[in-house]
Amino acid sequence: MKQPVPVKGTNISKTQLQRMKRLSLITLVLLGTGFQGFTQQRNPKKNAPSAVSPAANPNAVNRPPAGNGPKPYAEVITAKAKTDKGLFKVHNVEDRYFFEIPDSLMNREILIVNRISKAAAGNRSQMMGYGGDQIGDNVISFQKGPANKLFLKSISFGERSQDTTAQGLYKSVMNSNVQPLVASFDIKALAKDSVSGAKGVVIDVTDYMNSDNEIFFFDPSVKKALSLGGMMADRSYIKEIKAYPLNIEIRTLKTYSKSAPQMPGGMGGAPSATPATYELNSSMVLLPSSQMKARYFDPRVGYFATGFVDFDSNPQGVKNLSLITRWRLEPKAEDVEKYKRGELVEPKKQIVYYIDPATPKKWVPYLMQGVNDWQIAFEKAGFKNAIVAKEAPTDPSWSIEDARHNVIVYKPSDIPNASGPHVHDPRTGEILETHVNWYHNVMLILRNWYLIQAAAVDPAARKMTFDDKLMGELIRFVSSHEIGHTLGLRHNFGSSATVPVEKLRDKQWVEKNGHTPSIMDYARFNYVAQPEDNISSKGIFPRIGDYDLWAIEWGYKWMPEFKGPQEELAISNKTIINRISGNKRLAFGTESDANDPRNQNEDLGDNAMLASAYGIKNLKRILPNLLTWSKEPNEGYQNAKTLYGELVGQYGRYMGHVAKNIGGIYTTPKTVEESGASFVAVPFATQKEAMTFLNAQLFNSPTWLINKELIERTGINPVDVFQGIQKNTLARFLNANTIGKLINAEVMNGAKAYTAEHLFADLKNGIWSELRSHKNIDVYRRNLQKAYVDNLSKLMVAPASAAPGGFPGMRSADPTSTDVSSISRAQMTGLAKDIRLAIPAATGLSKYHLQDLLVRINNALNPKS
Repeated sequence: MKQPVPVKGTNISKTQLQRMKRLSLITLVLLGTGFQGFTQQRNPKKNAPSAVSPAANPNAVNRPPAGNGPKPYAEVITAKAKTDKGLFKVHNVEDRYFFEIPDSLMNREILIVNRISKAAAGNRSQMMGYGGDQIGDNVISFQKGPANKLFLKSISFGERSQDTTAQGLYKSVMNSNVQPLVASFDIKALAKDSVSGAKGVVIDVTDYMNSDNEIFFFDPSVKKALSLGGMMADRSYIKEIKAYPLNIEIRTLKTYSKSAPQMPGGMGGAPSATPATYELNSSMVLLPSSQMKARYFDPRVGYFATGFVDFDSNPQGVKNLSLITRWRLEPKAEDVEKYKRGELVEPKKQIVYYIDPATPKKWVPYLMQGVNDWQIAFEKAGFKNAIVAKEAPTDPSWSIEDARHNVIVYKPSDIPNASGPHVHDPRTGEILETHVNWYHNVMLILRNWYLIQAAAVDPAARKMTFDDKLMGELIRFVSSHEIGHTLGLRHNFGSSATVPVEKLRDKQWVEKNGHTPSIMDYARFNYVAQPEDNISSKGIFPRIGDYDLWAIEWGYKWMPEFKGPQEELAISNKTIINRISGNKRLAFGTESDANDPRNQNEDLGDNAMLASAYGIKNLKRILPNLLTWSKEPNEGYQNAKTLYGELVGQYGRYMGHVAKNIGGIYTTPKTVEESGASFVAVPFATQKEAMTFLNAQLFNSPTWLINKELIERTGINPVDVFQGIQKNTLARFLNANTIGKLINAEVMNGAKAYTAEHLFADLKNGIWSELRSHKNIDVYRRNLQKAYVDNLSKLMVAPASAAPGGFPGMRSADPTSTDVSSISRAQMTGLAKDIRLAIPAATGLSKYHLQDLLVRINNALNPKS
């Protein structure tokens, strides 16, 4: 290529010099023009008429500039347009996308649901970042504005008033809750349907859909979790926009820079140079114009809920109200009288779940059965065939992302889990659609659970690869559980606590009733059953039970005789009281109660000590067989190592179930129509039984867990096998919260209470017995005793402030502001005295250990400034 020749004496070519001259000339012209204008302003012609200000117009700012405004329809939506008809018309004209929105949809609420259609390679955050994951939802409406604008309004329902009378608060609430306008669009053309005559407007949404916004794409919190930075516009585009009768589906490809991932303590790592590309699907779903009649949430029946502040219910204040989330089930018009007579009828609209076509075919029947198992529950509410599972249609127009479809989505992920979220109308709680997430590797955790909890009684569990029939039944139970969530049901962690432990060993009873009254419990499998009980899978597997039938009946029964949820309230309360008082198996226990030992996950029965003792018997049967049962040809010992860890973990759960009794508080929600207390401390005898169990089964070193052959094959540290469980359990007791609850219980119950003094006396007997017996202190006990002193030391000082990057103002309870530090100091002083007396008789490591402890205690009691 010929290079330009430089001008002599310079490094500038002739071409460049000519350009500079032209630029200089242009600059002079512009300067001259500006100077001339300035001179004319300074020296106006004497005879020139003075400028006249235009007449004041308060709306002048809203008037469109001359020449702007809508164009003729045919000039915007040309003959080249490809039009898709549905909720509204979507036009694709070359590279531009237009929405033709009829006037009938103005100010109508539209739900936006955003999902990942295809996920970025390798960009995950725990259970987030997979295809099918929901990444945001919003409610919007279109609103016409001045200057030929159409506004996009984001709507929230956090504060409400329905009272539009002169004395009502509706107007005031609306005036204090102006919803934000998040986008504006020029109206490109006015539309009029040639058949119906319906009018509307045409807007160009191309630029908005090609941008990065939280209305149609990632919610900021999800973006942060996935460490996504700014969108790269040159690598992002609209793939397609399709219209359906009740929804619009928008498919986009978005590429984001990777921001630095958040590290513990708020520190950020280094950002990635490799971007993340996602295919996203955004669904626009028209919310019903005829709203479903809502039903108020009640804490005695476990439903998910949507809440708001109501300004009408309390004439002298406000009231926080919650509505349960549920599907809209109503009888067909011709069946209303049959329904009222108590006959089973089919609903107007069936709840249909489709199975993802990508699902391995052999598991499809079990996933479907997990859905269909709920039909019996809906019969209690008066509906037959209310819920059904179907294989996805082979029609290419059918889409898994279409918000009209409920889908059990198969995800080829290494995450061993499943989840059942749902999308609901925030105005009423009506569930509109769901995408159940079934991660492929959930089968791994199912195998491990079943082997560790049931292999002692079920020979089919004693191998690494289960038969398809067994694995299929395990998948079926998970399917039923997750479908329960999509029906609105929460976990019922209190359900299994209604079952007497000995009934779990009664073959006839447990095979008839199941080991828990709720599939929504985390009761897993019947680990209480012993080999000699000869209990079949009917008494080992969870199933839809009495509570589930009752919960669906209460939530879904159609009650046309009541105008709204307020009118239902009295009969609902009376029904709940009568049903639960008459059958304790219908009780609900929340998953968020940190104090009630009846509400726990992975537990069984009404006595954690007895149930755990049976569980430990089975673990002792399983442990010696792990090497044999985990053996696979040409493989190492990773299977054995994994199962060894699972077995120790199961043992740890048993200890946790028992430990929650210490300082526990039974919590039973009640209305004023019910008698008895809502908050009651766990009885003295139960807490005493729990401490006796822990001293025998945990603090007295459980060396049966040390399997020499397994440790030699797997390389596990023998000292660490159960040390973590001991330390974690001890930390639950030696903290300001637990001791504080024991102090409160003594205030309330006096001599009948299990007190902090009782706790420390029991711990002393269980953990420090060598000080009296002068026996050798083994390595497990030495580590346990060190942990005791370290925990007690922390109870004598105020906690440090929250670490940088944590929540502002967050800190642990201050033991020095209560009797907790006083009790701890007294216990430490007494312990120091006992150790001094024991040191002369001790030898070897036991003596060194006690001398070390004495130094630690003295430092805690007399800290250096």
